[in-house]
Amino acid sequence: MDLLSKLRSIKERYELLQEQLSDPELIADQAKYKRLNKDYKDMQPVVEAFDRYELVLGNMEDSRRIIQTEKDADLKDMAKEELELLQTEQTELEERIRILLLPKDPEDAKDAILEIRAGTGGDEAALFAGDLFKMYQRYCDAKGWKTDVINMNESEQGGYKEIVMEVAGENVYGTLKYESGVHRVQRVPATESQGRIHTSAATVAVLPEAEEVDVQLNMNDVRVDTFRASGAGGQHVNKTESAIRLTHIPTGLVVECQDERSQMKNKDKAIKVLRTRLYERELAAHHAKIASARKTLVSTGDRSAKIRTYNYPQGRVTDHRINLTLYNLPVVMNGQIGEILDALQTAENAEKMKSGG
Repeated sequence: MDLLSKLRSIKERYELLQEQLSDPELIADQAKYKRLNKDYKDMQPVVEAFDRYELVLGNMEDSRRIIQTEKDADLKDMAKEELELLQTEQTELEERIRILLLPKDPEDAKDAILEIRAGTGGDEAALFAGDLFKMYQRYCDAKGWKTDVINMNESEQGGYKEIVMEVAGENVYGTLKYESGVHRVQRVPATESQGRIHTSAATVAVLPEAEEVDVQLNMNDVRVDTFRASGAGGQHVNKTESAIRLTHIPTGLVVECQDERSQMKNKDKAIKVLRTRLYERELAAHHAKIASARKTLVSTGDRSAKIRTYNYPQGRVTDHRINLTLYNLPVVMNGQIGEILDALQTAENAEKMKSGG
């Protein structure tokens, strides 16, 4: 099927969905309505690009007709200039439409669980994990996404040994999935008296949040323990056993949640994270099959891979997967990571197009 035929077929489906979504009977079936409405929204950018593409093709025909039939030299020249501009726009639109038509990862639309853990570097690594947390939180706030800390293990010198948060919004996992991996920092730690630059690291993992339909979690396979929540340095922050530890016996996975004062709320959050981690195990096997067929530079999900370096003395940040270096480190650490994420998305789209999706 050629591009135009494919686009016409999508537009027909889009217009049919538009009719169906206004049907009161469908609105009553919320599950079906939600599913069809998502399909409709996914098609919208393609249809809008196609409408513009048809308009450009029509205007090109008009310009060619003027060039062939018009006797006035000035009008002919104007039509030639117009045709050149339209041809450039046609090429750009075709490129954009091909990217829009690339198969989407069904996980991309999901909310995400974002986990940051201090790696090599002791107290400095924990401080850096705290800096990364602030960076992501600011980025999420700017996007209008909702963040909710699920669990944290603070370091005595500041920052976090580990912090886990849920991020909810539009296309969260599809945007943040490129952040999984080892983030390395090069700077003079506050504790360093000689002014020497140290290298420390933190690991980031971004997991698509699993829904109940994704993973059937049998609570008979889960051991539930309660304990008192504690803060930095081990002091108790509450006097009741509100913190929850879940152990999934078949896999040995352990999840803790102590952020809420209510034991029930902590249990609900911990179940959500446990379900997500079980789902991730299934996804990892699925992605391994895809990776063997098509090696991707970008979202490999390999947490041991060093993906980015933040160099404070030179004020630069380098993403090693696409050899992108920016000299605006303070801006990046303030949460403005959109330029990096867009470049990674573009690189992955280029790879998909090269390999035929």
